[in-house]
Amino acid sequence: MSSIEKPDAAMRLARTIASDILLYNKDRIADGLKNDTLFDVLDGEISEGRHLYEGRVPAELRAQHNFLERALVDVMIKSSAHLPTDIW
Repeated sequence: MSSIEKPDAAMRLARTIASDILLYNKDRIADGLKNDTLFDVLDGEISEGRHLYEGRVPAELRAQHNFLERALVDVMIKSSAHLPTDIW
Protein backbone atom coordinates (compact mmCIF):
# COMPACT_ATOMS: atom_id res chain seq x y z
CA MET A 1 0.00 0.00 0.00
CA SER A 2 1.12 3.50 -0.69
CA SER A 3 1.89 6.08 1.93
CA ILE A 4 -0.61 8.87 2.56
CA GLU A 5 1.04 12.27 2.40
CA LYS A 6 -1.90 14.72 2.51
CA PRO A 7 -3.80 15.62 5.68
CA ASP A 8 -7.22 15.30 4.06
CA ALA A 9 -6.42 11.76 2.91
CA ALA A 10 -5.14 10.86 6.39
CA MET A 11 -8.34 12.22 7.90
CA ARG A 12 -10.47 10.18 5.48
CA LEU A 13 -8.54 7.02 6.34
CA ALA A 14 -8.97 7.69 10.07
CA ARG A 15 -12.72 8.21 9.66
CA THR A 16 -13.00 5.06 7.54
CA ILE A 17 -11.23 3.03 10.23
CA ALA A 18 -13.49 4.44 12.95
CA SER A 19 -16.58 3.86 10.78
CA ASP A 20 -15.63 0.22 10.22
CA ILE A 21 -15.14 -0.30 13.95
CA LEU A 22 -18.58 1.23 14.56
CA LEU A 23 -20.26 -0.75 11.79
CA TYR A 24 -19.07 -4.13 13.01
CA ASN A 25 -19.24 -3.51 16.76
CA LYS A 26 -22.45 -1.56 17.50
CA ASP A 27 -23.56 -3.84 20.34
CA ARG A 28 -20.10 -3.89 21.91
CA ILE A 29 -19.89 -0.10 21.65
CA ALA A 30 -23.27 0.25 23.35
CA ASP A 31 -22.17 -2.09 26.14
CA GLY A 32 -18.81 -0.32 26.46
CA LEU A 33 -20.48 3.06 26.76
CA LYS A 34 -23.04 1.77 29.24
CA ASN A 35 -20.34 0.25 31.44
CA ASP A 36 -17.67 2.93 30.80
CA THR A 37 -15.36 0.28 29.33
CA LEU A 38 -15.48 1.27 25.68
CA PHE A 39 -11.75 1.39 25.04
CA ASP A 40 -11.16 -1.84 26.97
CA VAL A 41 -13.92 -3.63 25.05
CA LEU A 42 -12.60 -2.46 21.68
CA ASP A 43 -8.89 -2.62 22.47
CA GLY A 44 -8.18 -5.22 19.77
CA GLU A 45 -10.14 -3.44 17.06
CA ILE A 46 -8.67 -0.04 17.92
CA SER A 47 -5.14 -1.49 18.01
CA GLU A 48 -5.69 -3.11 14.62
CA GLY A 49 -7.02 0.17 13.21
CA ARG A 50 -4.12 2.11 14.71
CA HIS A 51 -1.65 -0.35 13.17
CA LEU A 52 -3.26 0.13 9.75
CA TYR A 53 -3.29 3.92 10.15
CA GLU A 54 0.33 4.07 11.29
CA GLY A 55 1.36 1.83 8.41
CA ARG A 56 -0.17 4.19 5.86
CA VAL A 57 0.37 7.66 7.40
CA PRO A 58 3.96 8.84 7.96
CA ALA A 59 5.02 9.67 11.53
CA GLU A 60 5.56 13.35 10.65
CA LEU A 61 1.96 13.77 9.50
CA ARG A 62 0.66 11.78 12.50
CA ALA A 63 2.63 14.07 14.83
CA GLN A 64 1.01 17.18 13.31
CA HIS A 65 -2.58 15.89 13.50
CA ASN A 66 -4.49 13.54 15.77
CA PHE A 67 -6.93 12.43 13.08
CA LEU A 68 -7.40 8.88 14.33
CA GLU A 69 -8.20 9.87 17.91
CA ARG A 70 -10.60 12.56 16.69
CA ALA A 71 -12.28 10.12 14.33
CA LEU A 72 -12.73 7.54 17.08
CA VAL A 73 -14.48 10.14 19.22
CA ASP A 74 -16.47 11.76 16.41
CA VAL A 75 -17.58 8.60 14.66
CA MET A 76 -17.91 6.05 17.45
CA ILE A 77 -18.79 8.12 20.49
CA LYS A 78 -20.64 11.19 19.21
CA SER A 79 -22.77 9.06 16.92
CA SER A 80 -23.73 6.98 19.95
CA ALA A 81 -24.83 9.95 22.07
CA HIS A 82 -28.41 8.68 22.04
CA LEU A 83 -27.44 5.58 24.01
CA PRO A 84 -28.08 5.49 27.76
CA THR A 85 -24.89 5.81 29.80
CA ASP A 86 -23.71 7.46 33.00
CA ILE A 87 -20.68 8.99 31.28
CA TRP A 88 -22.83 11.83 29.90
